[in-house]
Formats: sequence, structure tokens, C-alpha cells
Amino acid sequence: MQAHLAATDLACRRGDRLLFRGLSLSLGSGEVLHVTGENGTGKTSLLRILAGLLSPYAGDVSHEGGIGMLDERPALDPDQPLGKALRFWQQVDGCDDASAAISAMELDALLEVPVRYLSTGQRKRAAMARLMGQNAPIWLLDEPLSGLDISSQARIAETVSAHAAADGIVVLASHQPLMVEQLTVFALAEYIP
Repeated sequence: MQAHLAATDLACRRGDRLLFRGLSLSLGSGEVLHVTGENGTGKTSLLRILAGLLSPYAGDVSHEGGIGMLDERPALDPDQPLGKALRFWQQVDGCDDASAAISAMELDALLEVPVRYLSTGQRKRAAMARLMGQNAPIWLLDEPLSGLDISSQARIAETVSAHAAADGIVVLASHQPLMVEQLTVFALAEYIP
């Protein structure tokens, strides 16, 4: 199945403030969109709207294919060893074998460590491994590089490239550049009223 994600004439309001309006996009398999903008301009809100977690003030979103999201909350039980926390999501997501994702994120040596003891970067890589196990063709990534060292940032870039090359779609919001060939930059500032 070919993945597709579209938004038509989106507007987002927070309280009395209109964050953006008139935002439209259409993404097909193999595309990577990097949403840029200042703090507080609505990058995270846009991702949450695309994921169906937040209702837009105006406009519509449609998609073909499942959606997986990575944000600042890794959704991993802090009291469980990492391996057990990831196995829980494997069962929920219907993933047969997450060992490739665990190895790709270099987490093999951390599977017995309780999630609460992982560093910010390790938790981010664990959340990415969980996302990879969802087998969702559409990935929404909120600040996927924050807290990561240079080699881990390169690993995320390789993972995003591989996902796009396998006909996936990636929308990411980040202040940091991501070195991916098929990347298109989307400046949210153009839609701020």
C-alpha cells in the first residue's frame, strides 16, 4: 500500500492566539518533510494535529497508512527494564521481532537497565526503536535529535532515510538539521498570521 498524508487549509489556535492558518501539504511515499520555525510557532501542535491527537481550529487532515509518533514522552514504563518495556509495546503493536530495531539503535547492552536510569539520548533511541517496531508507514517525529550525540544523530538520519526509501513518509519538527537526501524544508513562519 502506498502511504499518503495530506492537510488542507489547517489553522491552529491556542487560547486566544492563532498559531498558524492556511497551511496545506500533501506527502506521498518516500517523502521527508522538515518543519522549521521558532519556539512557540506551533510545530508540535502541527504534528499532533496530523496524528489526530489534537483537533485543528480549521481545516482537514487525511491519511492512508498507519501513523506512529515520537515526541518528548517515550511512553516506556520507567520502572521496567528497557527490554521488558519494549516487549510490552511489541505485543501492543503486533511486532513479531524488534531485535533489528533494538540493534539499529544500539540498545542491546541496555535491555536489563530500568528505563528511569537511561540517559536522555538512550531514551530517545529507545523511543525510536519502539516507533520502528510499529510498522507504521507514516512517522511524525518531534525533535528527534535533541539529547543525542553526533553518532546517534547520524543513526537517526540513516533510519529516516531507510524508512523513506522503503516508501514511508516522515514529517519531523526540529531545530537541528537532519542530513537526509530526500528532505524538503517546510517553514511554518509562512503560515503565521
